[in-house]
Amino acid sequence: MLTDLLEILAVLCLIVLCAIGALFLRRVMIRRRGGTFDCSLRLTPGLPGATRAAAHIAGSVQPGEPEPVRGTGTPFTAAAVRDGRGWSYGIAQYGADRVDWYRIFSYAFRPAAVLTRRDLEVIGRRAPEGTEELALFPGWTILDCRFGAGYAELALSEDALTGFLSWLEAAPPGQDVSRVS
Repeated sequence: MLTDLLEILAVLCLIVLCAIGALFLRRVMIRRRGGTFDCSLRLTPGLPGATRAAAHIAGSVQPGEPEPVRGTGTPFTAAAVRDGRGWSYGIAQYGADRVDWYRIFSYAFRPAAVLTRRDLEVIGRRAPEGTEELALFPGWTILDCRFGAGYAELALSEDALTGFLSWLEAAPPGQDVSRVS
């Protein structure tokens, strides 16, 4: 009886260790491709104040209607994202015209979000406020970004921020992608 219980416990411990090892291996494999940096991502329920008001005037967003976020089938509501909540820690990887973002605690080898240079516009930067300071690493900066019809926030270290803004502005000639305000 006791040996059966110990065998079951040993098998469960082995399964947990394999699961943790798989997360670690996935992260190593993503980083081996190069061009990676640590980055937290938060999709928010809409565009910031003045831009949202301009969208209402233009008629693209109806008052009281939640906006769909690119890549998801369901819209975010204001109740779904609270101050300091909704941040997901991950690894971002540069591509030619896109940044692939992977969640840290996921087994998927496909990116959870793809930010294309053409659709991404940085509209501001700020320091973490309130409970965001607890959700993010010390010294990180938050970029407020418009992404297509949605809105996203990226939190990065100062070094990663410099590289990201350089990548965003370094489009090939002839592409209108100077998207940093």
